Amino acid sequence: MRLVLDTDVLVAALRSDRGASRQLLIRALDRDIEVLASVPLMLEYEAVLTRPEHLAASGLTAEQVNQVLDALVKVLIPVHMSFRWRPRLKNPGDEMVLETAVNGEAGWLVTFNLRHLAVAAREFGIHVSRPRDAWQEVQRNEKE
Repeated sequence: MRLVLDTDVLVAALRSDRGASRQLLIRALDRDIEVLASVPLMLEYEAVLTRPEHLAASGLTAEQVNQVLDALVKVLIPVHMSFRWRPRLKNPGDEMVLETAVNGEAGWLVTFNLRHLAVAAREFGIHVSRPRDAWQEVQRNEKE
């Protein structure tokens, strides 16, 4: 599976050691799934994940979060933004997530924000799902 993780998925993965978001992050770090990211998306990950409220909720320090992101950078597939598809979405902050998925030819975009991303992503043939559904697909693929 080639997928893009929206920032909200990484927030959930670091705030809770249970759940599909954490499992997807673990599988990405183990190279069991292909995760794509662009420079703008990685910068957003860092900016959001090191906010005081997320650090407090996760129990991690900014240094620990950056260690997780460094590990992710080592295994992800870098996406170069060769074309911009803006404006497609009501929230300009979501544009880089969609553009990363399109430019990286992702099959999946994993997010909790289906309402804003689903219609635009489907125009490009990208399946949009919540982490739970993507995790179930990973498990199905492992059984095959």
